[in-house]
Amino acid sequence: MRNFKLWQPVLALFVSALATGVNATSVSFENKVQGKSFARVVFQYADGSGNAPANLGKDSQQQLTTAKSVYDFSGKLGSTAKLVAPAGDDTMQVVVMGLGDSEQLDQAKAVSIGGKLAQLFAHKEIRNVDIVLKGLESKLPSQELAANIAHGVSLGSYRFNEYLPQATAPNNAYRLVLDEKKQASSLYSQLRAVESGVFLARDLVNLNGGDLTPVEFAQTAQDELSDLNVEVQVFSDEQIKAMKMGLLHAVGQGSVSGSRLVIAHYKGSNDKPIALVGKGVTFDTGGYNLKTNASIAAMKTDMAGAAAVLGTIKALAAQNAKVNVIGVMPLAHNMVSETALIPGDVLTSMAGKTVEIINTDAEGRLVMADAMWHVQQEYQPEILINIATLTGSKIRAVGNRYAGLFSDDMELVNQLTDSGSRVNEELWRLPLAYGDMLDSSIADTTNLGSGGPGASTAAMFLKLFVKEDTRWAHIDIAGNARVRKTKDETPVGANGFGVRLFVEWLNAN
Repeated sequence: MRNFKLWQPVLALFVSALATGVNATSVSFENKVQGKSFARVVFQYADGSGNAPANLGKDSQQQLTTAKSVYDFSGKLGSTAKLVAPAGDDTMQVVVMGLGDSEQLDQAKAVSIGGKLAQLFAHKEIRNVDIVLKGLESKLPSQELAANIAHGVSLGSYRFNEYLPQATAPNNAYRLVLDEKKQASSLYSQLRAVESGVFLARDLVNLNGGDLTPVEFAQTAQDELSDLNVEVQVFSDEQIKAMKMGLLHAVGQGSVSGSRLVIAHYKGSNDKPIALVGKGVTFDTGGYNLKTNASIAAMKTDMAGAAAVLGTIKALAAQNAKVNVIGVMPLAHNMVSETALIPGDVLTSMAGKTVEIINTDAEGRLVMADAMWHVQQEYQPEILINIATLTGSKIRAVGNRYAGLFSDDMELVNQLTDSGSRVNEELWRLPLAYGDMLDSSIADTTNLGSGGPGASTAAMFLKLFVKEDTRWAHIDIAGNARVRKTKDETPVGANGFGVRLFVEWLNAN
């Protein structure tokens, strides 16, 4: 994490009011080991250096040498060797964790280490775990290393148990031991604010599609931001129609609730604003171009872009960050009914462009287009960034380890890519091309390309609604918003992809 000096002290830590996701784990910072613990964690690099000798007694050191041989421990990043502590020691277990190459231990890897520790102790009862950083040399200042490990522990301890009432969540107390206790605690307070936004985004994406319609999403946005310095506007379906947002209105017209538009403005500076627009299709049947059985069950995640934007605004406001950001969340349930959008219809957008509907399952770009145009008209942002679970084509292109990034602005590309790498939310630039595939004989454009890579044609459709003087990038997070298996700081389910990326980028640039 860079430029901590840009952030103001957190006045309070805000917790999601949804009462869905659970994170009962506590994190604290100490100058020395305090009393007995269930486990003491020490560290070793791949070259054999580390801080184990300085933090273990002679008997433990001898046993650890044997354990490392038994486990074939080499210090590889994330590897572990464990032993039961000798009788009379003030801990029950000693764990040595590998840190890999000392020159490559950075912010992202520190968060991953914290996540690995969270999973290592996730199934234990309430215990004290001492993470000892005293005596550990690192290219990261000790306080940054500690704060980011703590961040990974907290992120990795989240569990969504709303529909598993008998399930338990990790409930451990982690104590990070280092000399720079106060500095680490101060830095971590900023990361706690980020966690509040990540957990909110995870909660929203994990909820049942039937439990989170545009109405509930809009109300949640108002509730979550009510105690923060954020101006929130909610536009009803009738207002959307009156504002001539023909695309956003049409996508929601098959549902009982209709569409909504939420705008959350956090003005932490007088700089020209930056706009974040997140796709909020709260459930996507595909409309009359109905999705298959295999894919439709996951479509409650189709509002992950809007969830990321809402989480980002909450995190920034909780930090009192010195940025001016407008979060825009177009919301719709894409349902099948007698009033639903029909393939072959021609719609008129807020920008005045007409759109031939080739496929009702290419709906995300429709709701985004009207929202993009509105925020440019009303706020004249310097930069406009989209985030959306937009296309299956993106998954086929780069899988789920990278989000697709589309932009001709290389400064933005580099900044966003670097920020993503620092928070383990990786981006891969894809071609912004094939716009000719959107040609229509009866309208200004179609909503689906007639060929070419679908992720690129979708991005080109969005580009049609970007004004010439607006810097712009589009991030396709299809496949990134949800993980099927717990890994490090991202437990199974929704991961809040985008919140950490945006907060990092906005505070660093």
